[in-house]
Amino acid sequence: MPARHNWEIPMLVIVIALTVFAYLIALLLLATGNFDQYVLAFAAAPLLLWLGRGISYATQRVNGVKMSPTQFPEGYRLVVDAAARFGMTKVPDAYVVLGNGKINAFASGHGFRRYVVVYSDLFEIGGAAREPDALAFIIGHEVGHIAAGHTSYWRQLGMFLVPFLPIIGSSLIRAQEYTADNHGYCNRHIGAPAAMGTLAAGKYMNKLVGFDEMADRAAFEKGFFVWAVNATSSHPVLTWRMWALRDRSRHGKLFLRPNPPVSTG
Repeated sequence: MPARHNWEIPMLVIVIALTVFAYLIALLLLATGNFDQYVLAFAAAPLLLWLGRGISYATQRVNGVKMSPTQFPEGYRLVVDAAARFGMTKVPDAYVVLGNGKINAFASGHGFRRYVVVYSDLFEIGGAAREPDALAFIIGHEVGHIAAGHTSYWRQLGMFLVPFLPIIGSSLIRAQEYTADNHGYCNRHIGAPAAMGTLAAGKYMNKLVGFDEMADRAAFEKGFFVWAVNATSSHPVLTWRMWALRDRSRHGKLFLRPNPPVSTG
């Protein structure tokens, strides 16, 4: 099975502890009559999260094209194969939504259902994948979020404070993305370069992206602002992400850039 990033669980424990503390403070303020919109939002977090997940799922059900053996069959088979590879007993629903030029995909859930959403720009006219290996990696990544438990209601409730935790919150999300990348790599490792190239330059220019050339820069692009961009991002910056996909001997860097290779000259 794909490896979970070594920082994911420690960061999750920290975030859940801080979130529980925030819940307790919110309930205490409510009990003493001292509250504002933020206190009310935290007190109502279980309901708000449930409603938000339900609305998101319903949106895909009424507007998205559900992948099946007859609609986007290639994508459907990739979802089924990824779920089987990760030992999932139930195949998640999968939907295609209008991309309008955007390259994206995500995974979520509501109740006992889990689903994957893929933007249409990853497909060509006729429903065939523009880059089959890249799409297999991306779908493996998204199904990996589900397999790793990232879409669980209770987990997301415990992470409710993430948007209000600079650096700590985004670091947990980046660790989860590295874990999902490990699933994508396990599902179709040869699709990693094309998938990263597509994220970097789009579906028409991805073949112009030198995967190794871009990954090499992870060790040499340095400075405070480079660190800050990564530290505040929900995904690892692409150069670091490519480095991690290329170097499978260690976990992807979460806080500090990879070390440049030692010169033997």
